[in-house]
Amino acid sequence: MKEKTLDIGEVAKLSGFSAATLRYYEQRGLIKAVARKGLRRQFDGAVLEKLTLISLGRLANLSLDEIAGMFGEKSQLEINRAKLRLKAQEVDEQITRLKATRDSLLHVAECPAEHHLQCPKFQKLMRVANKLK
Repeated sequence: MKEKTLDIGEVAKLSGFSAATLRYYEQRGLIKAVARKGLRRQFDGAVLEKLTLISLGRLANLSLDEIAGMFGEKSQLEINRAKLRLKAQEVDEQITRLKATRDSLLHVAECPAEHHLQCPKFQKLMRVANKLK
């Protein structure tokens, strides 16, 4: 039995991606139309699962090239666990930086010193920021 195909409009509606994004993903080789009806691309139903995997990759801040590299021949999912561990480490480092930024902002907002430049903690923050340049 032949699998039902979905046209690009149906895929857009079901996936939440715009038709333009779907065309771009096809251009980048992330998804592939199986046919055309007139000017409308047709996709097999498996494209929806692949688009969900692409969404997960984007949520993890993976580039489209990194996501494409996770699909082997015949679009089979081939996750490189070592790369994902490195990406998780990058996220942990980013979380640490963001927490420090949040704490700094809160301190500056609530600092009891009359002038921030007189505050020892603010001075320390300035020295740390200067080293990050």
